[in-house]
Amino acid sequence: MGRSRSSTLLCILSILISLLTTHVRSDGSDHRYKEGDLVPLYANKVGPFHNPSETYRYFDLPFCVTGHEREKTEALGEVLNGDRLVSAPYELKFKKEKDSTVVCRRKLTKEQVAQFREAVKKDYYFQMYYDDLPIWGFIGTVDKEGKTDPSEYKYFLYKHIQFDVLYNKDRVIEISARMDPHSVVDLTEDKDIDVEFMYTVKWKETDTPFEKRMEKYSQSSSLPHHLEIHWFSIINSCVTVLLLTGFLATILMRVLKNDFMKYAQDEEAADDQEETGWKYIHGDVFRFPKYKSLFAAALGSGTQLFTLTIFIFMLALVGVFYPYNRGALFTALVVIYALTSGIAGYTATSFYIQLEGSNWVRNLLLTGCLFCGPLFLMFCFLNTVAIAYSATAALPFGTILVIVLIWTLVTSPLLVLGGIAGKNSKTEFQAPVRTTKYPREIPPLPWYRSTIPQMAMAGFLPFSAIYIELYYIFASVWGHRIYTIYSILFIVFIILLIVTAFITVALTYFQLAAEDHEWWWRQFKDVGDVEEMSIARKITQQDGWKDHQLEELVGMLHNQGK
Repeated sequence: MGRSRSSTLLCILSILISLLTTHVRSDGSDHRYKEGDLVPLYANKVGPFHNPSETYRYFDLPFCVTGHEREKTEALGEVLNGDRLVSAPYELKFKKEKDSTVVCRRKLTKEQVAQFREAVKKDYYFQMYYDDLPIWGFIGTVDKEGKTDPSEYKYFLYKHIQFDVLYNKDRVIEISARMDPHSVVDLTEDKDIDVEFMYTVKWKETDTPFEKRMEKYSQSSSLPHHLEIHWFSIINSCVTVLLLTGFLATILMRVLKNDFMKYAQDEEAADDQEETGWKYIHGDVFRFPKYKSLFAAALGSGTQLFTLTIFIFMLALVGVFYPYNRGALFTALVVIYALTSGIAGYTATSFYIQLEGSNWVRNLLLTGCLFCGPLFLMFCFLNTVAIAYSATAALPFGTILVIVLIWTLVTSPLLVLGGIAGKNSKTEFQAPVRTTKYPREIPPLPWYRSTIPQMAMAGFLPFSAIYIELYYIFASVWGHRIYTIYSILFIVFIILLIVTAFITVALTYFQLAAEDHEWWWRQFKDVGDVEEMSIARKITQQDGWKDHQLEELVGMLHNQGK
């Protein structure tokens, strides 16, 4: 039976890898071209640099339009990632150079000038893809030299872009875009302007093989000084684990060992001794928790999310999520979550039956909605805001319909099948001691042993083991950094699990020693406090990295031009 389950998991993983590695490719299929072949160039989006989550379609700004633009068919993950690719007006044929070629001439109205000026004021950048290689560049610049009053600033729009392309035989290896600082249009005043958009294409041969053309985008996170920080984080986490291990070993060796030795003596001697601490409530420790249906549903959803995390790590470690594999991560999240819903159903229902629950159907419905329900409400709010601002984060109706169909035709049936299997598992809850009929009264506890201080204590140590990696993860999700060191992240994840388990065992012992037998929900909240601290870290970090983002992109564009 174990072999068949292992084979099934390996099959699922192989299918996912094959689906995700064959990502949406360019129109060049195998990325091989002959001289003069048209290599696909797609304009993706524009947005303010200091808020990478705020992006708009490229042609929402009044750029040059030739009338031959067509939208690219995108996969589910690309749409979820906010990519909206449309063919760019620039024509870059393989190994064909061009010098100051005019794309179009157009007259910008006062409103369009004001639109461009507002974009330049917010440091708007553009993103394109040429043969699946990303390109970035700023659309304009602000002249602040010698001016202290913002009303005196000068705003300029770049009208000439130069593409520098590197090739190796019949393949495109690298591309960069440079804006000509001497070819600009003054946008300071609200008046009609005639603009002539131009571009230049330069080709140069390189020895870099095609298989390594994406490595340059992941080098920033693998620089020596970055690796030193990551390894420092791991060492810090290991020290925390060792301290916790020694702390727990001391408790178990000095306290519990003495208690076990006392219980190992004859029963009469044990009866003569007055029970104190955790021994006093041994008949209440395994009393079922309140709201057991909700507890079982939370356990099922958590098990599914844990399984999802493990699968994501496996795919990352085999190299599926390389830089700018558009939408691969979102596709993996949707597919794996749908396929693992049966785990949530089985875990929740089987545990609910062990807790002597009767209405397992309601428990199954609660399990299915516990994570998806709040996620759906949050999505509705954010998608409404994105639609109101015409942002690319707004999902089209077709994509929403596809997600609903996946949830209806895949997630829900697997959840029900898992629930039926859990109901028929016939597993009984086997407590090592008999539970008394009436619960003992919990004595008054000092303030530092109440729920909130204990949650803060439980969340601090696991958070201290991961906070350095959290910086890079948040900077990658909400910033312009690229995170590719998944092996180190996986090590930190394992350390997080160990630290969380150790601190939970320690706090449970202290709670029981204080004769508080309601530990089920307390420990569930203690573990969840790590997430609350992570959210607080993200809020405090966001303002901190904004000052460095502009320098990062400038450096990235500089390296792109080398």
